[in-house]
Amino acid sequence: MDFKTYQKKARETAQYPDLGSNNIYPTLGLVGEAGEVAEKVKKVLRDKNGIFDNESKLGIKKELGDVLWYLSNLCTELNFNLEDVALQNLEKLKLRAAKGKIRGSGDDR
Repeated sequence: MDFKTYQKKARETAQYPDLGSNNIYPTLGLVGEAGEVAEKVKKVLRDKNGIFDNESKLGIKKELGDVLWYLSNLCTELNFNLEDVALQNLEKLKLRAAKGKIRGSGDDR
């Protein structure tokens, strides 16, 4: 499935207050789900000596799907095309790599 199709299908399942004019709800959902990904990784470190077994990976995969859903709906709220966001990110990283600036911090390196 491509990003355009995913974004359209994700929007069909969106049900939250002020749908179409609420960028706060999907932002909070995105942060919450990213935290759930981190929590699952933390538990692998704590409970499984850092070994990502199939059960752990599948749990993380489910949470990553939720991250993608909220990201997609945030893009829709902001009138961004998810595919354009992905392509812009790859271009940014390509330029940083060409300048030898992959490492470090700051948006405009």
